[in-house]
Amino acid sequence: MGESSDSVSVDIDMLSFEGKEYVLKTSRGSVSVYVCGDQEKPALITYPDVALNYMSCFQGLFFCPEAASLLLHNFCIYHIDAPGHELGADVISSDVPLLSVDDLADQVAEVLDFFGLKEVLCLGVTAGAYILTLFATKYKERVLGLILVSPICKAPSWTEWLYNKVLLNLLYFYGMCGVLKECLIQRYFSKEIRCGVHGAESDIIQACRRLLDERQSLNVMRILQAINDRRHDLTDGLKELQCKTLIFVGESSQFRDESVYMSAKLGKKICALVEVQACGSLVTEEHPYAMIIPMEFFLMGFGYHRQPHFTSSSSNGSSPANPLSHSCIAPELLSPESLGIKLKPIKTRVNIEV
Repeated sequence: MGESSDSVSVDIDMLSFEGKEYVLKTSRGSVSVYVCGDQEKPALITYPDVALNYMSCFQGLFFCPEAASLLLHNFCIYHIDAPGHELGADVISSDVPLLSVDDLADQVAEVLDFFGLKEVLCLGVTAGAYILTLFATKYKERVLGLILVSPICKAPSWTEWLYNKVLLNLLYFYGMCGVLKECLIQRYFSKEIRCGVHGAESDIIQACRRLLDERQSLNVMRILQAINDRRHDLTDGLKELQCKTLIFVGESSQFRDESVYMSAKLGKKICALVEVQACGSLVTEEHPYAMIIPMEFFLMGFGYHRQPHFTSSSSNGSSPANPLSHSCIAPELLSPESLGIKLKPIKTRVNIEV
């Protein structure tokens, strides 16, 4: 485990969206954590995919009123960005050693130590899902449950490894160029939303392009290199996990097969798979409303419920249940038959210009 919180210094900046950004200087380098909500509440940790930060990866989900009444009412959210991916990040010095996926998982433990968090729920997307799953296998006693979006769990195939090498070369020689952004957008989104209405590019894709422009290419290289160099096949570790797990994957996601594989290895007693139709890997942005009902059923097993009349993201009304006293989730609650193996999302982001 990383150093204790006593050895971790912190710089604090106030951000405008009802939260604080903490820049923690850990034994594995600096990491940004954006904290939303009452820190007296139970903790939900998030970790985004490659080249994304908490805003570009999770704002679609957390801006849903239904998600706010479920997640922000019950939890304090700790958004962990990969090193150098926070808003306004500088280029990480070449003198700073490259981090491995093990380092990134251990860094999550240091974040928990700093905030005094003993047990948490985790929400991660693809690369972030891998890091949080690795964290769960290394620190089993600290993870109550996992919500994973288009997760990966195996070492990279030759195809993935070579493809990522191409992306790394693009980043090194050309930076966040148009070709690279197109490759990343194909990673995140389905063809349906990439093409938009009548062939016009949708607002969400245009916003993603702008956000990718803000990333520092060399910082993105570091994270992509760590993910591409992962050597852990988490399959054996999954067999030892006892925490309940909810997996979302888009029907069009390039990681769909691996997500289905991971679900099968975890087994129906502790894991449910929700496949979202007409959706890519980034379900949190493309079809966030498809996640609400499955998450609500999942969290009910821990004693959490949606606030009936949600008014703000700060602590309002009664306190949520203590996660230490949660009851075991019934297997039938997490079964694909209960949650629905495929959910057709409500179309909430169709913009038609007349």
